[in-house]
Amino acid sequence: MNKKIIAGILISVALVYLSVRGIHFADVRHSLEKISLGHVFFFILLILVMQFLRSYRWGVILEPMEKIDQLSLFSVTSVGFMAIAAIPARIGELARPYLISKRSSIKMSSALGAILIERILDSFTVLGIAIIILLKVDLPPWMIRSSFFFFLLAAALFVFVLFLLLRRDKALKCINRILGILPGKFSNKIDAIIHHFIDGFQIITNIRLLLYLFFLSALIWLVDVLAIYILLLGFGFDLPVMASFVLMIILIVGIALPAGPGYIGNWHYACVLALSFFGLTKADALSFAVVYHFLSMMIVLVLGLAFLPVNRFSISDIKQQMNHEPR
Repeated sequence: MNKKIIAGILISVALVYLSVRGIHFADVRHSLEKISLGHVFFFILLILVMQFLRSYRWGVILEPMEKIDQLSLFSVTSVGFMAIAAIPARIGELARPYLISKRSSIKMSSALGAILIERILDSFTVLGIAIIILLKVDLPPWMIRSSFFFFLLAAALFVFVLFLLLRRDKALKCINRILGILPGKFSNKIDAIIHHFIDGFQIITNIRLLLYLFFLSALIWLVDVLAIYILLLGFGFDLPVMASFVLMIILIVGIALPAGPGYIGNWHYACVLALSFFGLTKADALSFAVVYHFLSMMIVLVLGLAFLPVNRFSISDIKQQMNHEPR
């Protein structure tokens, strides 16, 4: 078994233990009984809006290569996110690029480049929010320092991507020198993949669209914060909106760590940790985490299964596509 998969499972088990340690489950059950179904309905609606915005934004990033209809984007995004949640070691990240390459003329490696742009946009947006929020909340200094560090890291990655695109010939010459030590056939294959990968960066040269993408990214994460806040209200918790921002930030860090399928453990401990900063009892925080995780994963699962019949794939299919992608 892959070492990363084993590490993810072990981390999940450890975080499940830390999440439930010292809890009286009668208190958790009592907290669960208070939830408002009306708030749950609005939470589900907001998560669906967030999913639509994600697929729409990805379409904007892909547009310089090919304009793809929104139904195809939404269906591929739904199956892709189900794969990310279900398949350990982040292997599911390859599902969206593979599926979109099957529905369009866009090559899988170019779609992977577009995914990288998506990740950079999310990093800038979330870390920008984190720096503003964490300066206003009395949280451990390491969290503020970490936010600044990762913001600078995202900025450095963006500059590197910009260099690859704007100084493509020069960058490729440097890469080709490195590839020169590899066997010729393998070197040519990697070279072709890198060319297509850089094609996925095209959107960043259009300043107007880039600003629009930052707006969409901010909207996506603000919808997420609103969904969290609505669910907190559904439990009757009297917490400030700031708690939703902090929970979102810590949860993103939590699920970025190696995890078992469905982020079990990582998701729950992140919620318990975040809500503890605002005086919520561990039992109440865990009850919220259980419902938040269950609803989020059920939405991802239902959407993914609904569109899976028209977006079938397997790990072997993805590997084969990567090995035989045309130049």
